[in-house]
Amino acid sequence: MVVGCSNTPTSSNATDAIAQAQAGECLDCDLPGADLAGQNLKAAKLNRSDLSNAKLAGTDLSNALMDSVDLQNADLSNANLTQTALTSANLTGANLKGADLSGAYLRAANLSGTDFTDANLTGANLVSTNLEEAVLDGATLEGAILPAGFVAP
Repeated sequence: MVVGCSNTPTSSNATDAIAQAQAGECLDCDLPGADLAGQNLKAAKLNRSDLSNAKLAGTDLSNALMDSVDLQNADLSNANLTQTALTSANLTGANLKGADLSGAYLRAANLSGTDFTDANLTGANLVSTNLEEAVLDGATLEGAILPAGFVAP
């Protein structure tokens, strides 16, 4: 597997970066707006990648390493993010409706304005996260480790 992707925004590089992500490893990738919906990216290594505005609905990202990834305004609805590491990730405004984040590690992630409607956050670690204006309607928070002072709805 190739480690790292070019940050030069050309269509050829974007195609290469998508192929590398699908192969399981694409560190520092530049994939804003990429369409990876429904893909199997289980255990992929995507640390420090830009996936802002990406389409990841229904994608299997279970056990993925996504530390410091930019998922701002990404569509992760119904995605499988079980046991995924999202430390220091930016999920501002992301759509995680119906997503499974059970056992996910989101420590220090920015979850401001994120929509977790009907998401499964069972056992997720949310220590030091920013949940300002996050939507948690119908979300399962059983066993989740919440930020200090946060009162679950």
